[in-house]
Amino acid sequence: MSTLSINQTWTGPIAVIKEALVRQRELTILALFMLVAMIPAAIAYGLDPQELRGVNVWIKPMKFMAALALFSFSTAWFIGLLPKARRHTPALRFIVTSIIGASLLEITYIVLQASRGQASHYSYSDSLHIMLYGVMGVGAILMCLTQAVLAIQISRYGREDIDPVWRMAVVRGLWLTLLLGAGVGIMLSTMQPPDGEGLPLTGWHASRDLRPAHFLGMHAQQFLPLLGLTLLGQPRASARRKLNIGVILYVALWLGLVLLGI
Repeated sequence: MSTLSINQTWTGPIAVIKEALVRQRELTILALFMLVAMIPAAIAYGLDPQELRGVNVWIKPMKFMAALALFSFSTAWFIGLLPKARRHTPALRFIVTSIIGASLLEITYIVLQASRGQASHYSYSDSLHIMLYGVMGVGAILMCLTQAVLAIQISRYGREDIDPVWRMAVVRGLWLTLLLGAGVGIMLSTMQPPDGEGLPLTGWHASRDLRPAHFLGMHAQQFLPLLGLTLLGQPRASARRKLNIGVILYVALWLGLVLLGI
């Protein structure tokens, strides 16, 4: 491999991180913190044989760290669609503070419970655990609400140099994160998935498991903007039509997964 290709390999991600820090520093740092925290969690996974409902207790913390890192980083990146003057308003401060507070609270409790070999979700052993589970739920809903606030901000004040269809894809992805992600998340909070490891990597089960639908709902934050990127450079009318079709198919797939999960 040449020196040039090595430099390209390493400077690509670094350049993206630097840009994200410019767009929204605190959320980018939160994302990096979650990724770094996965290292000791992975070590704990290798050393700690404790299991809960047939799965190693450290699987859940690592999953949530990865998910929170992606959520925070994506939000930081989309804040960059706003002019710099609009990135420090009360609405944006609400978004940043809510995500940081809810993320740290959630991951702290999940890691604590994992270290004790106890459940963080669906824990009804006493009033304290019931309350903490409820607080996590409120935090999760709050995080989803931040996406709607950001969608409104981008719709009203988005930079003029942003491609309209790309901006539309981002806005729709943010709205679907709230509507689909939080919608099935509320259902999932009262419907515990089956025991056991399930499918490789994800741990999902083919039926009676709402986690696949929840995943699709929460990651509309990334999937719809990615669809928008593929439409850049196409005639605007055609791009809008394809985006609309993509949104319809996405919601239909989500609905199918919900029906399989209940």
